[in-house]
Amino acid sequence: MRRFITKFGQLPGGERLERIKRSPNYKDGQFRNLSETSVFTSGKNQLATMLDLLMAKRVRVKPEGELPTIKTDLKALDAEQDVLVWFGHSSYFLRLSGKTFLIDPVFSAYASPVFFLNRSYNGTNIISADDVPPIDYLLITHDHWDHLDYATITGLKSKVSRVICSLGIGQHFEFWGYKDIPITELDWYEDFDLGEDSKITATPARHFSGRGVRSNRTLWASFVLKIGSYNLYLGGDGGYDFFLEDIGTKFGPFDLAILEQGQYNVYWNQIHLLPEQLMDAALRLQARCVLPVHNSKFAMASHPWDEPLNQIVENVAGTIPVVTPKIGEPVFLSEPGYVSEMWWK
Repeated sequence: MRRFITKFGQLPGGERLERIKRSPNYKDGQFRNLSETSVFTSGKNQLATMLDLLMAKRVRVKPEGELPTIKTDLKALDAEQDVLVWFGHSSYFLRLSGKTFLIDPVFSAYASPVFFLNRSYNGTNIISADDVPPIDYLLITHDHWDHLDYATITGLKSKVSRVICSLGIGQHFEFWGYKDIPITELDWYEDFDLGEDSKITATPARHFSGRGVRSNRTLWASFVLKIGSYNLYLGGDGGYDFFLEDIGTKFGPFDLAILEQGQYNVYWNQIHLLPEQLMDAALRLQARCVLPVHNSKFAMASHPWDEPLNQIVENVAGTIPVVTPKIGEPVFLSEPGYVSEMWWK
């Protein structure tokens, strides 16, 4: 029972909470989006909305068999080669200019407090903490269960040199034993110097946070990663909003934008991108290429499992190149022409 409770983490307190209270994005006891935002947009009350969602017809929300994956040996990758490896949903590994990054890793077979909810698709959970090489920077965009996993985080503890996360999330890490590992928490538009003219900047996202009954006590964010010759937008979760153009103007153009495309619903269209919004979001960010994530591992909405990938190919066709690797397939960023096989077909 104690381990189960520990999974929920810990709300910020002490000096961390005092810093949060000074944030311009924190008001009346919780963080706020830049635009007025509702988690549910059905026009009904929360109970009626939840009942509608529970009763919604779910067709092909999971693949019938195992998805094709590639078990790349991350430790054997050339240390001098710039590479991205996606693990399904919103978890991925980056090595750029010799530095290693791990973003929102969830290596458990479920994205929830209990094993029988949000189970991963058959064959998609192919990576474990033991498979990961030493990590210079562990990045966490927000603390939802499908982006921050207790078992994964504790399993990685001996491999992580520094945690970079949204404001307040450091409390979870300290509660889970990261007391001797540097933790850098960023508010929107704060940055951290990586050295050698490289830095990571936290930028706004339109979403929410929380691992229990109390929401929005920690911040959610996207990140801009400028390192070496690369400029990347790491989107995390978030709906469409005006600040995408601001980010593009201030930090773009981006060589690659990693944007969510999956687990959407018209009932929560302010906190996740709908398929028809993704191309416009990418254009406003001034992205030269898009990697769609938040798909192919967990069924958290009622759309067919492969609809997000079909939709992005249709919506950005001829406009912006799309990179669509299999889970575990390396994408070598220095090579012209990224992976674009329609493997889900």
